[in-house]
Formats: sequence, C-alpha cells, structure tokens
Amino acid sequence: MLENLQTILWFLVALGVLVTFHEFGHFYVARRCGVKVLRFSVGFGTPLFTWRDSQDTEFRLAAIPLGGYVKMLDERESEVPPELLSQAFTQKTVWQRIAIVAAGPIANFILAVLLFWAMLIPGVDDIVPVIGAVESGSVAEEAGLDRGQEILAVDGEPTPTWQAFNRQLLKRLGESGVISFTVKYAESNLTYESEANLVDWLKGAEEPDVIKGLGIQMYRPPFVVKIATVLPDSPAEKAGLLPEDVVVSADGVAMPEWMDWVSYVRARPEQAMTLSVERGQELIDLSITPRRIVTESGEAQGQVGVSPVVPEWPEEMRRQYQYTLAGAFVAGVEKTWETSEFVLLSVKKLIFGQISTKNLSGPITIAKVAGDSAKAGWLYYVSFLALLSVSLGVFNLLPIPVLDGGHLLYYLVEVVKGSPVSQKVQVVGYQLGLFMVLGVMVLAVYNDIMRL
Repeated sequence: MLENLQTILWFLVALGVLVTFHEFGHFYVARRCGVKVLRFSVGFGTPLFTWRDSQDTEFRLAAIPLGGYVKMLDERESEVPPELLSQAFTQKTVWQRIAIVAAGPIANFILAVLLFWAMLIPGVDDIVPVIGAVESGSVAEEAGLDRGQEILAVDGEPTPTWQAFNRQLLKRLGESGVISFTVKYAESNLTYESEANLVDWLKGAEEPDVIKGLGIQMYRPPFVVKIATVLPDSPAEKAGLLPEDVVVSADGVAMPEWMDWVSYVRARPEQAMTLSVERGQELIDLSITPRRIVTESGEAQGQVGVSPVVPEWPEEMRRQYQYTLAGAFVAGVEKTWETSEFVLLSVKKLIFGQISTKNLSGPITIAKVAGDSAKAGWLYYVSFLALLSVSLGVFNLLPIPVLDGGHLLYYLVEVVKGSPVSQKVQVVGYQLGLFMVLGVMVLAVYNDIMRL
C-alpha cells in the first residue's frame, strides 16, 4: 500500500510540474501580449484552493490532477464588454495568437533543457559498447559481429556508449534495409565495416529489446554469487550465510553467475536446498529454505534475503564526460533536440504501423515509471521528467485540432489566406481531433490494463 501511495505521489509531482510549466508558457506570453487572463488552473473540476492576483486573474488548484488550462478573455466564449475588448485574445494579431499558443509546448522544451542541464552538470559516466556474445542466426551474426568488438558507430552515427548504441538501434525499429556497423577489437586501432539486412525489424513487438533483437549480449564483468548483505531474520541469516560468502553451487548445480542463483532460488519457494559456499579458504555446506513470496502478478517465488557484491567495471570500459556550466547547457539543448527527433520518429512509425500500438502507454504505466525512477534516484527521476516534458511538447505540436498544434495550423492557414478559418471548419476539425485524441487515450489505458 505504501509503495502504491509513493508511486501515485511521484506521478502527481511529475504531472504537476509539467502541466504548470506548460500552462505558464501560455499565461506568460498572453500577459506580454496584453491579453486578460481570467483563470490559471492546474487540474480540472472542483477547486481545492484559489487566489487572485492584482490583475484579477484567478489561480486555481483543482481536484482532478490530469491536466490544466489557461482561460483568457475570448469573444467566442462570452460577450466582452467594450472597455475590455482590446484585451481579448480574439482581438490580437495572428502572430500574437501564434506566439501565445506555441508558448506552452516551448515551455516544455525549455523545462527539458533545464532538467538535462541539471543532470549533466555533475558529469556523465557510461559504459563502452563491447560485445559479450553473439547469438547464432541473428542479425549480429549476419553482420559478422564478434565477441570482444567495440561498436564505434551504427549507420555512420558514433556510438561511444551503450546508451548511444541503444538509441541508434531504436531509430531502426520496424524498418527494412541495410544496417551498418563500424567496430574494432580491444588493443587494436584497426576498424572494420560490416552490415546486415533488416526486414520489418521487431515490427509489432511489444516493449522491444533492441540489443537482444540484434542478437548480442552486452559484455559485463564476471558477476559471481558473492554476498554483500544478509537481511535480518531472513532464510539466509537462519542458514548461516555471511557477507563475503561466495555460493559455488546449489543442490550440486553450479552457480557461476548471480542471475543463475536468482533464477534457481525463485523457482524453489519453501523447498530445502543444500549450498556449497566458499568462505575464505574453506568450502562449507549449508542448508537453506527460501521463503515464499507472491509477486504483483500473483506468481509464487522463492526469496532468501541477500544482496550481491556488484562487480566494478574496468576503468578502460568506462566513458566519463565532464562539462562546464555553459558546456552542460549546450549539451542539454542537444539532448532535448535529439529526444524530440526520436519522439517524432516514434510517432511517425506508430502511424505507419512500424511500431506496435501496444507500446502506447497511459497514466497507469507512466505512474509506475515515475515511481520506479524516483526509487532509483534523483538522476533517473529527472531524466524521466525531461523525457516526459519533451514528449508533451512534441505531442502538443502535432497538427491535430484540440491540441496546440491544431490551433497553430488554423492560424498558419489564416496567415496564408489573409482571413480566419471559418467557424464551421474549425468545429468539424475539433470534433475529429477530439475523436482521435480520445481514441488514442482509450487505447493507451487499455494497454495499461492489459499490462496489469
């Protein structure tokens, strides 16, 4: 229950920050353009808290925290007194109206730049993309990729880190055609070019794993079953396991890697096991019975109550980037631009069926990611906020009536033709746009429910 409450809290914090920034963009530019703002609301429905400023704008925190809005003086909504007519939104020039509408998404991009900037100021530490294994019959094998190779570039784009490599692969989701790699072996300056053919690569896959889909495993340091901590009153403590112990085997089955151990324990709730444990120079036998736990999906698993000693990455396999304040800001702008391009590319692929609609996420999934990222640390949560802010900015600029991009489309048509789009056309457009947006929302919520 506490975990669910924390998840909801972090989701509401994320939503509150993003909505406030977005609506403040509209509010700020509207005020600069001389438009009277009647209300600035974060949330919908019954107001929980309200106050007014010196210009008689009502600021409201409402009960349903799933969005917000800025209400301006507008002749289309109610009759405007003659003395206030000059402050109506509809009386402003088309370029002023464009600026007011565009300010919301722009505010989201500015927020993303600031968040990425905050992330980059302490510096970035990532892992060099080195291949640990290549699967038989995979795209990687067709390309001739080999264990121990460092992947320098994909399709000519540099991939100095695993994050950059993963990002380049994500761009090829659902595509057909040639994918090229530039690689080299460790301790060598010789580079090799190779390529393979993609055919609707991972098209229709739900939550696609591009690294696995390529057919490679990432190199990682040997992760032996070495105990870091033992939880009090756990099966491990009762069995006599101690920190620094190394589990060599369980029931005679070798445990070379931590995940081998995790899988073995999870499959044996309340089943006695005999462990062979290396303690210092000794090899001792211990008996342990994993306790039974039930996961969120209702599956019964075994648990013993230990955590591992996580191996350190070799220094030569780590890439560290340090920035000045100005350099971090420039990098934040670049990262916002790259993320915007990726979100827009993903939207295009969703429309043309290159990415499964099952990958659309609604509020339940977003809330879960918010909670998980907050638990992982502030850098992960800030990164999540930045990605969400970029996504909100991009989606709002799509030329769909009811979204900011739809309004901008009408105003750009007005610029070209010299007169506003007819009210009838606007109403039909809004109805179609509302149908599209609601359809996407229903599909996203359905996906959320199916994931549960």
